[in-house]
Amino acid sequence: MSRLLIALIFAAPALAGCGVVAAPCRIASAGLKMVPVVGHVAAAPTDVCADVIDP
Repeated sequence: MSRLLIALIFAAPALAGCGVVAAPCRIASAGLKMVPVVGHVAAAPTDVCADVIDP
């Protein structure tokens, strides 16, 4: 029981920035940016999504 509590105490700061929640938006954005010519324009909504979740 105490090991679980210690693990949660150390894991909490890592999850505090909501980076885990924003990861799907960032991954989708990176995939869209690989498309030639229109990739950066198409990725704009996913960039905004990630920035809103994890500024």
